Amino acid sequence: MAKGKDVRVTIILECTSCVRNDIKKKSAGISRYITQKNRHNTPGRLELRKFCPYCYKHTIHGEIKK
Repeated sequence: MAKGKDVRVTIILECTSCVRNDIKKKSAGISRYITQKNRHNTPGRLELRKFCPYCYKHTIHGEIKK
């Protein structure tokens, strides 16, 4: 039995403010989290507020491509 596209997929969340500050070279790195989402319930890109250890505050972390 062949498996189709799974409902639950693994995604990577990346800090949006670190990506913007990467041009200015202020941050030491980019914060990333790995999580899962349900493809049927959340068909669009996922954005969550998570703690960024490089910005030292809670920021928006958006889903990126693998």
